[in-house]
Amino acid sequence: MALFVVVGAGPVGRATARLLAAEGHEVRLVSRGGAAPEGTGIDGVALDARNGQELARISAGAETIFMCAMALYTRWPTDFPPIMDGVATAAEIAGARLVVLGNVYGYGKGAASPLVPTAPLAPTSIKGQVRTAMWERALTSNVPALEVRASDYLGDGAGSLFTLMTLPPLLAGKPAFMPGDLDALHAWSFTKDVARTLVAASRYSGNWGRAFHVPSQHASVRDLAVRFTEFAGAPLPDLQALTGDHLEVLGRDDELMREIPEMAYLFERPCIVDASDTEQLLGVYASSLEAMVEDTLRSR
Repeated sequence: MALFVVVGAGPVGRATARLLAAEGHEVRLVSRGGAAPEGTGIDGVALDARNGQELARISAGAETIFMCAMALYTRWPTDFPPIMDGVATAAEIAGARLVVLGNVYGYGKGAASPLVPTAPLAPTSIKGQVRTAMWERALTSNVPALEVRASDYLGDGAGSLFTLMTLPPLLAGKPAFMPGDLDALHAWSFTKDVARTLVAASRYSGNWGRAFHVPSQHASVRDLAVRFTEFAGAPLPDLQALTGDHLEVLGRDDELMREIPEMAYLFERPCIVDASDTEQLLGVYASSLEAMVEDTLRSR
């Protein structure tokens, strides 16, 4: 039995902690609130991850630290760097390996499709720059580091543009909106598959200092909307595309909506994620789209 530390108690952090605990490992789930899933044997620890020294104390003897913490979407440039630095510092002091949960923002708007994990990082957005800097901090630490990159989330508790903005009105039988090309294929990452990829990556026996993509399902926003309404027994979707002008108007009075335009390019053309390396080297495959839809609806 080994000790693992998971930083961040969001949907992915909790799912990662559950997988490790189910294997009989000692797991410490670190968050500001210190909550842990009941009946799992997971030890919830209340701690600000920016405090690398204290996190190192909690992580003493840990085999791996999983960086799954999430900053508020409106505060990435200010809040994410100190969290990443605290986690990397703790891994260095504790001598633990570091597995970072990331995403595909760092590839930038001009990246070739499909996205491959060996593609250069050339961010064209502020959020992409933040994510790239976080991975660079992990790479320059003196411990082995890996990054697992996901696309937009589906699953119980998942927060993505689709689940937060588009899905609620769809399920209520009301007109729903989404930016970009509603018929372009897009990669959807299941939170439970993200967790399985993180755990599998932590056991990778090859050279670290690399990234893995989460095996994902590809579906257009329109097709995904139909899947959700059919499964939920809601009327067929009245789905409409938001233009850049629409987003600008919405952003005048909504702090979160002001963050959307710089990332809208991900929905303006196909966003295909190649996870063949993950399948071949880690043995992780994407769950069905039906399973993702069902799990997303579970808490609604």
